[in-house]
Amino acid sequence: MSKSVTITYDFEQELKNQIAVLAPDFIFLLVDSNTHKLCLSKMESEYPVIEIPAGDDHKTIDNLASVWQFLSTHKATRHSLLINIGGGMVTDLGGFAASTFKRGIRYINVPTTLLGAVDAAVGGKTGINFNGLKNEVGVIHSSEAVILYPQFFRTLNHENLMSGWAEMIKHALLSSTKAWEEILSFQWTNVDYDALGKLVEQSIAVKEAIVEQDPTEKSIRKALNLGHTFGHAFESFSYSTARPLLHGYAVAFGLICELYLSHIKVGLPEIILHQAVQHIKQHYGAFSFEKTDYPVLLELMTHDKKNDASGINFTLLNEPGEIRINQHATREEIYDAFDFFLHIF
Repeated sequence: MSKSVTITYDFEQELKNQIAVLAPDFIFLLVDSNTHKLCLSKMESEYPVIEIPAGDDHKTIDNLASVWQFLSTHKATRHSLLINIGGGMVTDLGGFAASTFKRGIRYINVPTTLLGAVDAAVGGKTGINFNGLKNEVGVIHSSEAVILYPQFFRTLNHENLMSGWAEMIKHALLSSTKAWEEILSFQWTNVDYDALGKLVEQSIAVKEAIVEQDPTEKSIRKALNLGHTFGHAFESFSYSTARPLLHGYAVAFGLICELYLSHIKVGLPEIILHQAVQHIKQHYGAFSFEKTDYPVLLELMTHDKKNDASGINFTLLNEPGEIRINQHATREEIYDAFDFFLHIF
């Protein structure tokens, strides 16, 4: 996991503090086209800037190679520092670039999206998409620090806020009934960013506690994949059918299916499933597919990285906070979950 996660309201001073501790020989900033315009313009910096195109479809080996090329051309050494300023795409790709350039240089993540703050920037997972599959190639290599500056969240539209919110829903379900109730009661009609910042801090704490127990995903860290086995399949399918879903929307829809499996297989109370369905329908709309798409979706699920010889691996819940990892489902049960999803929408 990251060596430190700091929530700050003086971003530039905190960045200077972290740089002073690390004392790198060269410093490079990695941004995408959105964060270059919306976030980097708000700070003073003399460091070289590497810009890549925005969007998860640009988390590719070509853009990874362009970062390596820039670092090499500008004489970065093993004592240099890469600062990734952006959403999950930037911190995933930038972390992978840093982890592999000269066999590993140090990096700092500065997530500018809610999704990046509570998911990609924390925990040390890095990677790129490959061969049409999410995060197919990567390594686990922790950042030196994660700096959270909640004011960056004000640059987000509603859809990108909700994309991050899905991971916070997941963390609450992994945590406790109290955390779940706090998520359900948050008001999105008039966003209180201070209250949201407190929930973000709690959400990160849930993930950090799990990652600290199991940094390399041998056991309990698999819990963080709740909603993602179905969700990654929905996400890949959405791109292949030219209806791209934001990552958090795919996870939200995946949660519905995996909470359904939790209900039928390990006894998750129906009221929790009902609450989740209503919350997700209210905030995420719908996603459509046909029964004839079931085999395609199932095939996409077989590529999930936490699968084992026993088959497709799920994280399920008995109750909020009562986690069951390494669960499996038959094809018929998975198809039943698809049926349930289509029925409620």
